[in-house]
Amino acid sequence: MTDATNGFGNRLKKVQRKHARMARGYDCKVGRDGLIVFKPKRRKPGVPWKGLALLLMGFLGFKGLVMAHMGPDGYAERVAQMNAGSVVDQFGATIMQVDPLSEFVAQQLAPFI
Repeated sequence: MTDATNGFGNRLKKVQRKHARMARGYDCKVGRDGLIVFKPKRRKPGVPWKGLALLLMGFLGFKGLVMAHMGPDGYAERVAQMNAGSVVDQFGATIMQVDPLSEFVAQQLAPFI
């Protein structure tokens, strides 16, 4: 009796797992014997492009805000100080270099600061 109950419990778990996977999408195919078989779609982890774009826009906005607040000379001085520091500081200085896009953002934000 216990073997029958365990076997049924195992089959039930398998059906529930397949149902949960199929709720996220499935493919159906007709086999050679005419039987229609439904299989869950495999989810491939993708690159979150929207999140990366928002992160980049936020970084450029922050960089433009700092540039507008400090002014071009003060900002260049701070980046030069970072460039003279450790390896991590030098990496940060490379990222924080003035580029045309952040300079444009700084010019647009300067009247509001």
